[in-house]
Amino acid sequence: MRIGIGYDSHRFVEGRKLILGGIEIPFDKGLLGHSDGDALCHAITDAVIGALGKGDIGKHFPDSDKRWKDASSIVMLKQIIDLASAEGYAVAWIDSVIITERPKLTVYVDRMKQALLHAGIPSGIINIKAKTNEKMGFIGREEGLAAQAVCLLVPAKL
Repeated sequence: MRIGIGYDSHRFVEGRKLILGGIEIPFDKGLLGHSDGDALCHAITDAVIGALGKGDIGKHFPDSDKRWKDASSIVMLKQIIDLASAEGYAVAWIDSVIITERPKLTVYVDRMKQALLHAGIPSGIINIKAKTNEKMGFIGREEGLAAQAVCLLVPAKL
């Protein structure tokens, strides 16, 4: 059994869609990033990579690589889930949190879980929470948001 932790944060910008958990969230701003900026998927990806002991998301998907420009973070996460499988591991549980003042995200959690199925994460093995930062720091000033995730990997059954 292995455990990994992941974190990601992105700045809000005008002119981009807000993508979180693989779905578009109606909002007047999106997240600045080399890929689609999906901070939740990035945190989960980093948690799986950490559990594998394979570095971090930047090692696998460097922002200097044009292949990942505006790429779907669901695709990136699927690649790492496939790597875990190739290494003999399966995701047993993911607990995650998105921290933002706005938009309110609780109503989108079930849709995010459904979208994460495309990355190979069944909805029954993931928890997604939405929290505020009580108006403190860059999140409280609504300059951006952050996400954290913890992943438990177990040996895959043959």
